[in-house]
Parts: sequence; C-alpha cells; structure tokens
Amino acid sequence: MTEHLQNWWRGGVIYQVYPRSFFDSNGDGVGDLAGVLHKLDYIASLKVDAIWLSPFFTSPMKDFGYDVADYRDVDPLFGTLDDFDRLIAAAHERGLKILIDQVLNHSSDQHAWFKESRSSRDNPKADWYVWADAKPDGTVPNNWLSVFGGSAWTWDSRRKQYYLHNFLSSQPDLNFHCEAVQQQVLDDMEFWLQRGVDGFRLDAANFYFHDKQLRDNPPNTQVREGSIGVRVDNPYAYQCHVYDKTQPENIGFLRRLRALLERYPGSATVAEIGCDDSLKTMAAYTSGGDTLHMAYSFDLLTEQCSPAYIRHTVESIERELADGWSCWSMGNHDVVRVMSRWALDGRPDPARGRMLMALLLSLRGSVCLYQGEELGLTEAELRYEDLVDPYGINFWPEFKGRDGCRTPMPWVSEATHAGFTGSQPWLPVDDSHRSLSVAAQEVDPDSMLNTYRRFIDWRGRQPLLIEGDIRMLYDDEALLVFERRLGDQAWLCMFNMSSAERRYSLPVAVEPLAGVPGSLAEISAEGVRLPAHGFGYARIVGQASGS
Repeated sequence: MTEHLQNWWRGGVIYQVYPRSFFDSNGDGVGDLAGVLHKLDYIASLKVDAIWLSPFFTSPMKDFGYDVADYRDVDPLFGTLDDFDRLIAAAHERGLKILIDQVLNHSSDQHAWFKESRSSRDNPKADWYVWADAKPDGTVPNNWLSVFGGSAWTWDSRRKQYYLHNFLSSQPDLNFHCEAVQQQVLDDMEFWLQRGVDGFRLDAANFYFHDKQLRDNPPNTQVREGSIGVRVDNPYAYQCHVYDKTQPENIGFLRRLRALLERYPGSATVAEIGCDDSLKTMAAYTSGGDTLHMAYSFDLLTEQCSPAYIRHTVESIERELADGWSCWSMGNHDVVRVMSRWALDGRPDPARGRMLMALLLSLRGSVCLYQGEELGLTEAELRYEDLVDPYGINFWPEFKGRDGCRTPMPWVSEATHAGFTGSQPWLPVDDSHRSLSVAAQEVDPDSMLNTYRRFIDWRGRQPLLIEGDIRMLYDDEALLVFERRLGDQAWLCMFNMSSAERRYSLPVAVEPLAGVPGSLAEISAEGVRLPAHGFGYARIVGQASGS
C-alpha cells in the first residue's frame, strides 16, 4: 500500500452523516443505514474522501445514539449488521472511506456492563464505572458539573454510592483507570476494524480519565463562550475543568489505541476535543505519530467569527502543533448551523456561505463537513413542543438545543417532508429548507451544492492546499489574508468577511490564480478587489515568502 493511500486522512475531506436525518428507506420517519446506502452516489458526487457516521449502535436513544447499550450491534431503528456490511462494501467500491463514531467515555445505563456494575460493590464489573461514596452529610462527592446541567453525580440506591456522568444521568462514565475497561473498548473497536471500517471519530476524547482523588474544580474567573463548547448561561462554564477531564493518563490510552490502528494500515482517528485549552490539547494529542491522527476543537463552532478571531485560532494551533495534525470544522450535529451562526446581522447570505466554504477548505489540515452545509441550510426554527433534545429542553428558551441543526435533509422541494420520508419524521422539515433541496440545486450550475462539488474537486488537485504550510499575513474588521506554501510555490488566500466591497493592497508581486470555483475577486498590479463576502487566490511571483 502506498504512503498516499495510508495517509489519505492528511488533508482529506470528511462528510458527516447524521443517519437519523439523512434519508429514511423504510418509511418509519427515521433515517437509517439503508438510507445512507441509497444516497451513497450523492455523497460520492461531492468528491469527499470519507464519511463519518454518527452512532447507529443499539441504544435507548435518550441522547439519540450517543448512549450506547451494545458497542457491537446496530440498533433496529437503523437496520442490521448486514445493512452495515453492505454500506461498507458499497462505499469502498466508490472510493469512500467509512469512519464510525465511538462514544467511549460513557455508555447507556441500559448497557449490560452498567447493570452488572450497579448490582453490588463486589461483582466482576464493580469498578467498570466511576463510583464514589457520599460525603458524610450525604451530598455529592465533589463539585463537578454535567455539560447538560446540574451535578455530574447521581445517587444509586443499590450500591448506596454516587456514579459519575459528564452528560445525561443515563450516560454513566466508564472508569478508564480500570485496565479491563480499556481492553474491552479496544476489543470492541477491533470488531469494527475487522468488518472493514477505515477509522473512528472519537466523541469527547479528552474525557476518558478523571482525577482519582476527585478533587474539586476551581472556579473560572473569566467566564466566556469558547473551546469548552458550552454557552455562558450554562453553569458548566463557571468552572476550570482541571480534574474532571483532560488528565495526563489519557495519552497512554491514546497510544494503545494508535497501536491497534497501526495493525490496520490506512485506518485513522479524528477526535473531538472540548476543554479549557483545546488547541494545546489538540497539539498534545496529535503529536509524535503515536497517538491520534487528527483532532478538532470547538473553536470554530462558536459564535465568534471575526477575521482576528480566526487568525488567532489558526496561529495558536500552528504554534502548538509541531508534527501534529488538525481537522477543521465549522458545523456539526451539536451546534447552530454555520449559515445562521455566522450570518451578519442575522441575515444568511449564500455568497457568505461560499466564502466560508472556501475559507474552511483552504486552512492547513483536514476538514469535516456536516450534512446540509453543502446546501447552505440555515438553523431550523422549531417550536418548544417539537423539541426532543434533552439539552435544549433543560435550557429553553435561552438555549434551544441541538434539534435545529438535526432536522431532515431536504431532497425534493415539492415532495412530502421534502423527500426525506413518507411518514411523520422524527423532527419536522423546516419549510425554508425546501427551496434549498438537492433536486432544486442539482439543476442550477451556480447553486451552493454545485459550487461545493467543484471547489472540493479543485482542492483535491492542489497539493499546496493539501500539504502546504500556512502563514497568517493580515486581518482587520473585514479581511483575512494568509499564505499557503509548498516548496517554491506560494499563494495568497484572501477572504472578505464583510457585507461591503473591500480592496487589499498586495504586499508582494502576484499573478491571478485562474479556475478557482466561486471566486469573483479582481486581481491586478494595483491590488485586489473583493466583492461582499468574496474570496480570491493569487500566486506569489518573484519574491520569496517573508522577504
């Protein structure tokens, strides 16, 4: 196997499929694996390298699959193992890799492991979860909080102890200090590698270990939205998460995981990192070639989107990264869709969507795209009675939860439920999405969808964007400019993040780069004119970088 095939992930584009909302093949209102198979040619047409499948495992669905009750089987809602095997084979026939979500930090409370663990203090799995005695007055062991609100501890009357859950109380944390737990989850991952998966997306990958002494977290004196991935109206933001996650022991487990993947050449990991210093943690977790292949943080998944903020984020990770590798994302199943979150004055603009596409795909690193971004979908507006996400129900109305980014894909504008299903869908289709359907955009050569296809295809043929270095050059309230360089080739990449035309005086001699899909920049010896939300690329000539 060539080095290129083994390192496909380095600079690759990964398309996230949230199966519940992608396509319903059997008419029960919920998307499924057969639905993904049915739409596989559509995904291949995007020219992406891989598919990340959100969880499809056996689950009571309290957190919609992120509460796993059996790590080796498919929930009947999504199909069968045979359906999964057919999907893997069909994806590989089309040159697509398949990454599957691994939710290792916690299981469902319906998992057989937890049922046994909670039954007594001396059963074989007694220490497979994080149990702790109450304080003398009966209160919780420490001040740790759940991301989803309230204490991270729940009392269990059978063991007369508290158990830890960083998320829902129905998602008890596995105890990674237990060697048997580490070995079990690695064995379960190998089960899927043997079935042909090409790697894993690791949910909450810095949460696996906790402080054995259960020390209290200190207060956070600078509460702000940021890389921990929660809002300032969530009390979770009021702690510095020193002891409940991102422990030094995590590195050792990640090395064991990497050793497993090394036995399956071409497999890869991409991890979600959410902590107080996520960029530094990303660098630590991807450096050295013996831990994660790549990781992403919440830094581009917040509401902050100024050129200065993006420059700071990129420079921070590049400063820390060494030989590690980042993966960039502007949207996923947990955050408000980027077309709404980063809209100016609350008005989503297709031109801005194209500019954000180009910006994301021009950064150094790999890329995750969330289903529907290629259509320019905005955040769906839902009534309280339509919500199913417990996170949103808890924090309504200040926070409406994650349902607004999880509504069904619109396939055909005029069809019932936009062609997603023939029956009542698990979440309603947003009527504003109908005009953005796949069918409507297929026939428009200048649609967002077709621009995405052309740009991803073009990017895949530009080694400089896949492998080159990055150096930030300029930013103000509107413009972001950086250089990408590979060998003696260098480009200027320029993005107008404002709603007004802007000009940029070139710091070096350049020549226009022809054939960039979606670019409307005018480049001349006098400088660059970028229309509102415009972007452009120019080849640097006659002068070495930085001179």
